[in-house]
Amino acid sequence: MAAPTGQKSEEDRKHPVDEVLPPFKMFTSGLQHVAAMYAGVVAPPMIVGPACGLSPTETAFLVGASLFTAGLATLLQTLGFWKVGAKLPFVNGVSFAGVTPIVAIAKEHSPHDALPVIFGAVIVAGVLGFLLAPYFSKLVRFFPPVVTGTVITLIGVSLLPVAFNWSQGGNEQAANYGSLKNIGMAAVTFLIVLVLRRVLRGFLQQIAILLGLIAGTLLAIPVGITDFSVITKANVIGFPTPFHFGAPQFDVAAIVSMCIVMLVCMTESTADMLALGKIVNRPADERTIEGGLRADTLGSAISPLFNGFANSAFAQNIGLVAMTKVRSRFVVATSGGILIVLGLCPVAASIISLVPLPVLGGAGVVLFGSVAASGVQTLSTAAMEKGENSLIVAAALGIGLIPIAAPGFYHSFPKDLLVVLDSGISTGCLVAIVLNIAFNHFGRRNGDAEAADPAPDPHALEDVPDIPQQPARGRMDDGETAASPTH
Repeated sequence: MAAPTGQKSEEDRKHPVDEVLPPFKMFTSGLQHVAAMYAGVVAPPMIVGPACGLSPTETAFLVGASLFTAGLATLLQTLGFWKVGAKLPFVNGVSFAGVTPIVAIAKEHSPHDALPVIFGAVIVAGVLGFLLAPYFSKLVRFFPPVVTGTVITLIGVSLLPVAFNWSQGGNEQAANYGSLKNIGMAAVTFLIVLVLRRVLRGFLQQIAILLGLIAGTLLAIPVGITDFSVITKANVIGFPTPFHFGAPQFDVAAIVSMCIVMLVCMTESTADMLALGKIVNRPADERTIEGGLRADTLGSAISPLFNGFANSAFAQNIGLVAMTKVRSRFVVATSGGILIVLGLCPVAASIISLVPLPVLGGAGVVLFGSVAASGVQTLSTAAMEKGENSLIVAAALGIGLIPIAAPGFYHSFPKDLLVVLDSGISTGCLVAIVLNIAFNHFGRRNGDAEAADPAPDPHALEDVPDIPQQPARGRMDDGETAASPTH
């Protein structure tokens, strides 16, 4: 039966996050997400492998396992089941937060035992995080715009050095690191992406990053920085055999270290979910964050079964969503499927890896800058005329930028603390939360309530079309609807 005149059908009222796009658009948009995060997924196992004494062949196996488990975690996050999954366009992959402690664990054990000990610690940390998710998600009430805006800005600014490193070649030990050839290709790709975004329209504009990466890769061939040897050396099929490196072992010190990493990942994922919720115009409430954290931690707990590591949300893909305005979670689910295929088919993964890091770096500057810009936009709704809020932002940004501006600043601190201190996102987030509680909650005058937690600005996302709002997905402890992280 047709819908009455003047009323929209259920399909018409569907939120863009839940929209299923045409197959070709779904695939190309999903492939664009994979291209944006590919280097971030393969980098940790490429660092961990040699640290654990693995051969190049075994390290390649570890890379395939990381791609496979990233795909599984992404499907858990986007599609979900029961109370698992934020059901937002969230890409999950191996967390960089775990690289330093994992390498430290590897140094303390023989090459034969290193990975089993690491995998055992990741399993325990994942299970602990899964159990803590309902309680951790209640912290959402302490993430008003002054906190989320600061953290989103830090996410973008913290990722920019990664793009700059890629632009120089990615390997500081290489002879051509920082060469004019590498930086020149990054600059050309950067300009191509900007031009494509300016001149293209519709769907082509949405995949401008992917088109820019393709164009940059083709231009890099005559320049001589595209490596085709990875295709000739790759196997056609390679399933990540469960517990390929041995059954998990449980070492107390390693478990404590990875549990700290898991708390760091949960803090960053909470901030990422709040950021993405604003970008897609579906604010992440307590229930959404709880489901998202469950997906992160469950993905991390099962990842070692397939020889993978702890997974968390990839902030760089938030920038891609912000730029393309493609908000469908099924697009990101498609990218999860592509990651699984890449993990099962090394030769297919090698095709993606043809994109030179300088080309990826040039596109990354635009992507990660978009995240920082979203943070600034959020801060514009945070009542910055209040001296306390300005002070919160100033202090949090200052502390959060220390690992970026002065990487060796904390070198004299205990190694266990470096897991948190070396992450500008984590330190800045913690500072912003603590100062917001101190200035805007404890001893706050009634007259300051409205200024401290202002209502969302209806013009904050002017470029997002009006859409019908979904019913509240959860309730706070006092019975009020948790429709927004801003309280």
